[in-house]
Amino acid sequence: MRLTVYTDYGLRLLMYVALKKGELATIQEVADAYGISKNHLMKVTYDLGRLGYLDTVRGRGGGFRLAREPDAIGLGDVVRRMEGDFTMVECFAPNSDQCAITNSCRLKRILHEALDAYLTVLDKYTLADLTGRNSGLTRLLLAG
Repeated sequence: MRLTVYTDYGLRLLMYVALKKGELATIQEVADAYGISKNHLMKVTYDLGRLGYLDTVRGRGGGFRLAREPDAIGLGDVVRRMEGDFTMVECFAPNSDQCAITNSCRLKRILHEALDAYLTVLDKYTLADLTGRNSGLTRLLLAG
């Protein structure tokens, strides 16, 4: 299982904003902190706001902050909502499945079990687990 860059950036952006503890952040400062493209972060930020994870403030002096407390943002929920499509193999998509062995193949069941286990582990953790009392992360991202 591999997360898309979109989800990776979304999780990293949420971590950064959680460390700000309610202060506004900007796309530019997040891009600078991680050394990633501002253009990539613009869509991620917009979508995180649309999904209810961020509150955005427009205009001069604007930015964004968490819309909920970090302990109310589950990692499994974020990954499910940002990834959207967990079609690991062709047979996961019944409308377009052309695999000749689908009806007798056991791989689909095993892969579903593995995906469920993956998401179950993520469901055990929140954004607070990543950022709470993490002075090393705070120094790395907010120093400057």
